Amino acid sequence: MSSPADVTRRPASADETTGANRRWWDREAADYYTEHGTFLGDVDLVWGPERLREADAHLLGDVRGRRVLEIGAGAAQCSRWLLTQGAQVVATDLSGAMLSTGADIDRRHPSTPALPLVQCDGRALPFTDASFDVVFTAYGVIPFVADSDLVLAEASRVLRRGGRFVFSTTHPVRWAFPDDPGPSGLTATQSYFDRTPYVEQDSSGRASYVEHHRTLGDRVREIHAAGLRLVDIVEPEWPADHEETWGGWSPLRGRLLPGTAIFVCDKGMPPG
Repeated sequence: MSSPADVTRRPASADETTGANRRWWDREAADYYTEHGTFLGDVDLVWGPERLREADAHLLGDVRGRRVLEIGAGAAQCSRWLLTQGAQVVATDLSGAMLSTGADIDRRHPSTPALPLVQCDGRALPFTDASFDVVFTAYGVIPFVADSDLVLAEASRVLRRGGRFVFSTTHPVRWAFPDDPGPSGLTATQSYFDRTPYVEQDSSGRASYVEHHRTLGDRVREIHAAGLRLVDIVEPEWPADHEETWGGWSPLRGRLLPGTAIFVCDKGMPPG
């Protein structure tokens, strides 16, 4: 992450958030892949820094022959893995530079079919109703928008009845603690209930990166309002043999505090 002129907690509108994060991911796409590409793999679905893999967790169910949509795909490592499992996948992201990185990866993996890559806002998906069997996002879009309820509503809209929606994001408890992988990150310093966004901004006060916090209850209410049924909340434990640090995630913190929450949802069948 680049060094901003100022880090603060302040209100940030939907438009300010989207503009700042689009610019940030466009600017940082290449460096992000250089830093985290080995951890993520070019063809793998990792749900978070705890390194829980879909190959082990099976949260999406059997995807063979299924139409799958990834929102906030980044360089589409997750979607690329799903192709190898027999799924029909479309990967989307707000950042054109992240998708370009994904296209570069495709060219290095000629044995894997090229992915359809679509640049769009996860709050307004360019797909028809009930056009996918599975929709998911692994640390994409949800914390990077001011109105994540719209993302869930859009995911529900494009999902067929009986389909599955899964998303992983920063565990809400993490927001009460400093984003520090060391001992100082183990002491709560702010209210869990304070939903004021985290904002990095330049010397003029223009936001360059924004994240938004929601409580666990907020997430459950968003899921319900979108017409989805919450099936499970997975809180991955930090593996004993996992010694890598990713930003504020570390073995020290991960073995004491939850870092990731994965919400597994279904779109209910109509009555009768």
